[in-house]
Amino acid sequence: MKSDVQVAVIGGGIVGAAVLYWLAKKGWTDTVLVERRELTSGSTWHSSGHVAYFGPEADFSQLYASSIQTYVQAEQESGHSISFHQTGSLRIASNEKELELFHSYKPDFDKRGIPYNVCTPDEVSTLNPLLETSGIFGAAYTPTDGYLDPSGATQALAAAARGLGASVERFCPVLSLQRDTSGWLVETEKGIISAKHVVVAASFWTRELLAKLGIGVPVYAIKHQCVLSDSLPGLVELDHEIPILRDSYISGSVRQEGKGILAGFYEDTPEFWALDGIPKDFHEDLFEPDLDRIMPNLERLMERYPSFREVGIKNVINGPMCLTPDNLPLIGPVQDHEGLWLATGFHVGIATGGGSAEFLAHWMTSGAPPFDLKAVHADRFPNDMPTDLVLERMRQYYRKFYQLPT
Repeated sequence: MKSDVQVAVIGGGIVGAAVLYWLAKKGWTDTVLVERRELTSGSTWHSSGHVAYFGPEADFSQLYASSIQTYVQAEQESGHSISFHQTGSLRIASNEKELELFHSYKPDFDKRGIPYNVCTPDEVSTLNPLLETSGIFGAAYTPTDGYLDPSGATQALAAAARGLGASVERFCPVLSLQRDTSGWLVETEKGIISAKHVVVAASFWTRELLAKLGIGVPVYAIKHQCVLSDSLPGLVELDHEIPILRDSYISGSVRQEGKGILAGFYEDTPEFWALDGIPKDFHEDLFEPDLDRIMPNLERLMERYPSFREVGIKNVINGPMCLTPDNLPLIGPVQDHEGLWLATGFHVGIATGGGSAEFLAHWMTSGAPPFDLKAVHADRFPNDMPTDLVLERMRQYYRKFYQLPT
């Protein structure tokens, strides 16, 4: 293991691997990524893998777009497949206001060269014949969206970074961080690493790791549920995949998985996990299903997909997801701690991780971010933000994740 590096990246999920990759692409190859277990062991491994060009905020959309480009580029450079399914996606307009917003977004997508159309209900029905369209006003359609294999994408990023000279250390838990005269000392179970810069990309472990330094990072884990159905009538006969569905009415997303559907929900009564500390023996674990919490979402899904009523639920994935008080990641330097950077708080790490890593790597190597995006800066919350306030804001943003700005 390297003991003296320019950058140590803590965390081997999609975000940490992408940071290592982009630092290497920008010439910083004297780097090491340390991961407590296997790559993707946190929440990356059970992610749905959605990637998209659609985002309601123009500048934030750049993080979505460059994420897809990052993963495809890493696949080409490493030879590791990311299993990208370019199905396209439909963002449903459940009311007239949403439809108006979709039309207002088109000029920005056109300016960025991203394929984007606003579809009528009939056009939506053609793209997805299983969808009940009688209650919708239309949809935003981005045909180059899709989904990929989160583990494959992470491995591709790590392999491409190693090919450029970076290092990866698995099964290497970080015990502590300490400021040194020349930078930082990262104490791990395999020894101490001296680093000029440290990037903490440790998802919901970040809060506990940095609390020892007196740094308050408002990130907590929430139990997020997805359901996988048995084969749906109608899907079996199709010879292509239907677009991913995103819908404020069901407050969730739906995509094809095999000949069934995989649906993830943002319910009104989210449940937090490990508020008093993450168990030391927590590995690649999932929680017991709790369908009562998402029953209203499931009922609305049945309205959108009538054939879903006819089949059973094959599997429920209930795993930890990282949140911040405004549902946006924490990216950038930690105030008053020179050389310490955050890339954490991602609840959609696959969708924005690659672009966020490029954003951060540019900031680190050039001294300034590539464009103005203060909404994600790591110093936007007070160091002593009360826990009750943090959790209440997380609840508010979680339950309205699919509601568009008005």
